[in-house]
Amino acid sequence: MFFLETAILIFIGVFLLTYLTIPKIIKVVEYKRLMDDPNQRSSHSTRTPTLGGVAFFYTLVLALFFIRGRDIYDEVMHIIPGLTILFIMGLKDDLVVISPGTKLLAQVFAIIFVLTNPSFTIHSLNGFLNINEIPYYLYLIIGGFMMLTIINSYNLIDGIDGLASVVGMVIMVIYTTIFYMTEEYFFALVSITMNASLMAFLGFNLSSDKKIFMGDTGSLIVGFIISVLTLKFLALRPVAYTDLPFLLENAPLIAISILIVPLFDTARVFAIRIANKKGPFSPDRNHTHHVLIDYWGLSHKQASFIIGCFNLLFVMLFIVLGSTAKNLGMVIMLVSVVIILGYIFFKYNYNFATLKQKILLRRKVEKLKSRVEDKSGKKKKSLKSESQKTNSSGIRPVNGENRMEDRKEKHSIDSE
Repeated sequence: MFFLETAILIFIGVFLLTYLTIPKIIKVVEYKRLMDDPNQRSSHSTRTPTLGGVAFFYTLVLALFFIRGRDIYDEVMHIIPGLTILFIMGLKDDLVVISPGTKLLAQVFAIIFVLTNPSFTIHSLNGFLNINEIPYYLYLIIGGFMMLTIINSYNLIDGIDGLASVVGMVIMVIYTTIFYMTEEYFFALVSITMNASLMAFLGFNLSSDKKIFMGDTGSLIVGFIISVLTLKFLALRPVAYTDLPFLLENAPLIAISILIVPLFDTARVFAIRIANKKGPFSPDRNHTHHVLIDYWGLSHKQASFIIGCFNLLFVMLFIVLGSTAKNLGMVIMLVSVVIILGYIFFKYNYNFATLKQKILLRRKVEKLKSRVEDKSGKKKKSLKSESQKTNSSGIRPVNGENRMEDRKEKHSIDSE
């Protein structure tokens, strides 16, 4: 009962704090002209305030102060340094673009603080693919790689209005439920805190007159929290799984299903870029949400809602299957789903050019052809008229002005 009261107070406090301070951030950003200018990749057409993630940072830090006594292994002192590093790096990237290598290095330092806390140590995979105990060095490799993947995957899906918030809210609801059932109340409260911030931010992100983006400041912070919660979920002791509705050995697959949207989109985009002989972090419009908008004509809200619902249904499906099915069968099913989704989003050939670019190019070519045809038709008509005059008078009028017009017309046609 005490947890529920604390959870309600934390949720209301964080929601109101985020909701009331974001307009202040918008005013400061507009006054200082720290706006996000649209480019050929952008899904917005006007200059839009960014730095919405600033609200995430200080609401999280304040919430961690009030719930710090519930962390058994003093996890707060390992989470806050990582949050601070990513906040500074994300803020700098929103103001002055930095290289992917610099961002990656900052993420590594932030992750190290978390991995050194014994609460996050993964001692065993509990029979997943017949793997049980794992050495500490292997945990560091697996945990570090997993956290890096989650942070960057979440950062990459922040491409349209509402998507990052909706997906983040779905993930936070699931982790809140898991940690409440396993009596890990500190992490349940962290999930509730992050969820309250995302809900308050979503209204502004979808607004037409008070729009703001979370920017790298926000996406890195949210991705970091998701990676921390995922690591803690996999580090739960076997006794904690007795109240969960799935088998202990299926925990890694449940974690993948929770993160299916960012993981699938990142794998797909990286594959496209590498196949196109580009760097995996080179920007483009080949993300899944861009496909839904550019080809299927969905709005930002529709695309975000559909992807969020898919994420939730996918998790529910795997939880149901994970209650009885062995992990090998679930792995086969997961691979099959990924292949099907990959086929659906690959078959329209988004690999080398977006549909929007193709449409613009086709329109330009058609417009060019019509202009050439109009010029040719006018020239033929003019020649026919002059021929008739010549036949009637016996003399074809030729002067400098006519020759100049012919040269201009010919030059215009040749240049087009």
